[in-house]
Amino acid sequence: MEVELNMVAAELYILSAPSGAGKTSLLKALRDRDGALRVSVSHTTRPMRPGERDGVHYHFIGREDFLCMVGEGVFLEHAEVFGSYYGTTETEVRAQLAAGHDTVLEIDWQGAQQVRKLFPDAVSIFILPPGPEVLRKRLSARGQDSDEVIRRRMSQAVNEMSHYAEFDYLIINEDFNTALEALAAIVTAQRQRLSRQAGCNTDRIRRLLLGADDVN
Repeated sequence: MEVELNMVAAELYILSAPSGAGKTSLLKALRDRDGALRVSVSHTTRPMRPGERDGVHYHFIGREDFLCMVGEGVFLEHAEVFGSYYGTTETEVRAQLAAGHDTVLEIDWQGAQQVRKLFPDAVSIFILPPGPEVLRKRLSARGQDSDEVIRRRMSQAVNEMSHYAEFDYLIINEDFNTALEALAAIVTAQRQRLSRQAGCNTDRIRRLLLGADDVN
């Protein structure tokens, strides 16, 4: 009999990108087709945007509460972006992994650096837009930010994108479906690693090896 899934080491993924590169849409589409993936819900102090739900997109909390959690060492990683704080609780991530669930952290490069210190085997993926013109168009298309905010985000994006070489995988999101297939392929390949498959199929492999001499 095969070992239970939660007895096999789950994978921790780090997904990062500049604002407007499309990582949230890609991650949503990946989750829709891969029900085994879990996404850690981060805490943030930024205001809730139209269509967002507390506890689903983020845990929306006040600045003082967030800083209190920082002081208590609750966060696996945290960062300040455009005046708002974002953070991922360590207990939630470890609980997901311990339950055998492949887990994705949708965080920026600063958070990725912090996570790697505790999870050096985490698989990190960086998403890039195809060019600055496309990035500006995507940021403007949201219709939620002023021209000044868009200029700030474009400037910040340059700094964020300069950290792409710190990641294991790089995906250029020029065509959404192509980028999605690339992202899914990374997850699929990680699940076929020897350590993962050997753990999931211990008994099957044993029976195959024991019966090898009997095969005509």
